[in-house]
Amino acid sequence: MGEHLIVKSKRVFFDYEILETFEAGLVLEGPEIKSIRNKDVSINEAFILIRKGEAFILNMNIKKYEYSTNIHFDEVRNRKLLLNKKEITKMLKRVKLENLTIVPIRLYLKGNYAKLEIGLAKGKKTVDKRETIKKRDIERRLNKINK
Repeated sequence: MGEHLIVKSKRVFFDYEILETFEAGLVLEGPEIKSIRNKDVSINEAFILIRKGEAFILNMNIKKYEYSTNIHFDEVRNRKLLLNKKEITKMLKRVKLENLTIVPIRLYLKGNYAKLEIGLAKGKKTVDKRETIKKRDIERRLNKINK
C-alpha cells in the first residue's frame, strides 16, 4: 500500500518556502478519480481557502473522464478537503499571525484514495529566487562533472 505520485507542482518550490506540510483527502464526484488515475489533472493554478471551518481547493482542474456519461461536469469546481478540525484551526492561526499562504504541493494515490499534500508557505522574494536558480545551476554542473 504505497504512494503513487500523480502530479507535483513545480512552481511551488520556486515561488514559496514551505514551512509545514499536511496530508488531506479529497471529496470527489463520480468519475473524477478515474481522471486522476489517468493523470488528467492539474494543480498549477490551484490554491486552498478556508471558509467556515472547512478547507477547499479552488481552480484544481480535473478533466472529464473520456468514457463518462455525466453531462454536467465542472472541471474546475471547488472541492472540499478532508482535514481534522485541529489541523484546520492550526493552519488558520498561522496564516493569520504569520501572513502565510496555503498551497497544494502534490497529488498522489495512497491505496485507493486520492490525497493532496498541502503546505503552509511563505512567499519568496526575487533575491531568494535568484539564489534558488544559482543552487540549481551548481547542482547541474556537479552532476555533469560526476557523470
